[in-house]
Parts: sequence; structure tokens; C-alpha cells
Amino acid sequence: MRIITKIILFPVMVALAILVAVCRFICSFSGMVLAVLAGLLFLVGLGTLALLRDPRGSVISFVLAFLISPYGIPLFFNWLVDKLDDLNCAIKSI
Repeated sequence: MRIITKIILFPVMVALAILVAVCRFICSFSGMVLAVLAGLLFLVGLGTLALLRDPRGSVISFVLAFLISPYGIPLFFNWLVDKLDDLNCAIKSI
């Protein structure tokens, strides 16, 4: 019975392995690009605060910079890819 389950789940394991590999590449590449954009957005927020004296605009800029920084949304997607990899490992251990 166990061997039949492994045969049935083999395409799922292959698809998950490919999906995890592609998602890891996309997450690492987009993380580099978004880190640069977050730095620029942070500098725009500082400029808005220093030159225009607009705290609302600068706070919005800072929040957006945090969200696209490596500690915001990309960290959530890295966690999600790790959970998909854990699922793949769990299926392999059956």
C-alpha cells in the first residue's frame, strides 16, 4: 500500500520540487531589487521630512520602504516557500 501511495504522489513531489526551486530563485532575485528600491524610498522619505516638512508623506514613504525591504513582504514569501518545501519533505517521507 505504501509503494502505491509513493507512485501516486511522485508527480506531486516533482511539481513541488520544481515550484520551490523557481520560487526560491524569484524570491532571491526580487529581494535584491526590492532592497535597492527600499533604500531609495527611505531616502525619499528622509528628503520629504527634511525639505518639505511633511510628516504624513514621509511616514507613508517609510512604511512602504519597510514593506518592500527584506523584512517585509519578501520575508513572508520566503516563509511561504519554506512551508512548501516542508510539505514536499513530508510527502517524501511517506
